[in-house]
Amino acid sequence: MKENDDQQLMSRAAWLYYVGGLNQEETANRLGTTRARVNKLLQLAKDAGIVSISIDARGNGLLDVEDALRSRFGLERCICSPEFGLSAQDTLPGHLADYPRRAVGSLAATLLRDQLARNPESIIGTGWGRTLDQITKNMASVTAPKARFVSLMGSLTANSAFNPFEVVQALASTTEAEGYFLAVPFIANSPEDRDILLSQTTVSAVLDMARKPDMAIISVGELTQNSLLRRSGMISERELEELHAVGAVGDTNGIFFDAEGRPVSHDLNRRTLAVDFDALRHTHTVLLAGGVEKAEATFALLKNGLVKTLIIDGDTARAVNAMS
Repeated sequence: MKENDDQQLMSRAAWLYYVGGLNQEETANRLGTTRARVNKLLQLAKDAGIVSISIDARGNGLLDVEDALRSRFGLERCICSPEFGLSAQDTLPGHLADYPRRAVGSLAATLLRDQLARNPESIIGTGWGRTLDQITKNMASVTAPKARFVSLMGSLTANSAFNPFEVVQALASTTEAEGYFLAVPFIANSPEDRDILLSQTTVSAVLDMARKPDMAIISVGELTQNSLLRRSGMISERELEELHAVGAVGDTNGIFFDAEGRPVSHDLNRRTLAVDFDALRHTHTVLLAGGVEKAEATFALLKNGLVKTLIIDGDTARAVNAMS
């Protein structure tokens, strides 16, 4: 009961502030609470996806970079968030640390809303990661009951908001759409186990859908000790060293690739349960890149030619555009 009351209070505060045009003090008076409480409710409403904010990014001063990246990599679209003035050595403090991912996630949510408005019966393939998790927080008031969200990869063993299963569930729940996921692990114990898992009827049916979505939304990961895969324990330190030895610079959906965006020859790539690059090349693949530390991996994956739309934060966009 308390959870419903909190949801209602968040919604009422958001409505009075964002739609009614009241300031925080006036909203507090209307709700019979304090200004500090209203400030907290508004933040919670954004975190819970009750409120999503859309900003026209066309005037952010990066049109030249967008045009350059679009032309250079044969993209249909390149969308940049404003710059924050970061370099690869900079670390944002506290609550600002997620700014690049939040910015990219907000832009990706706008793209997804547009896709569902054009085609309410869309099949949307989704990857995993903190940037994709940000999309779920920006889909308020979007309903698409005939749409289908499907995971492009198996699930992680640890529960988290950016687990592929959780991403699909959150998007499906928010939009009242159907959600499908691959009921298999992210990485099988052996290539033989992978083949057995993929041969299961329930798995192959979902995988067939995942290979032919109307839009596939993926993110890119750097291959360092600080990468999400390494910190979550999905790959060991020894495996990280082995991947570097065969030329890997990043991953997407657990597929590790080299500086030219080509999958490397490593046992992990033979054990990963995910939609492969060939399938992604034949659909409208949207790449999300949030964080300057991902610039090298982003640059490499763009060379592959499978990406149709790039959504990227301004600092990373400038870094990628400066690479040769």
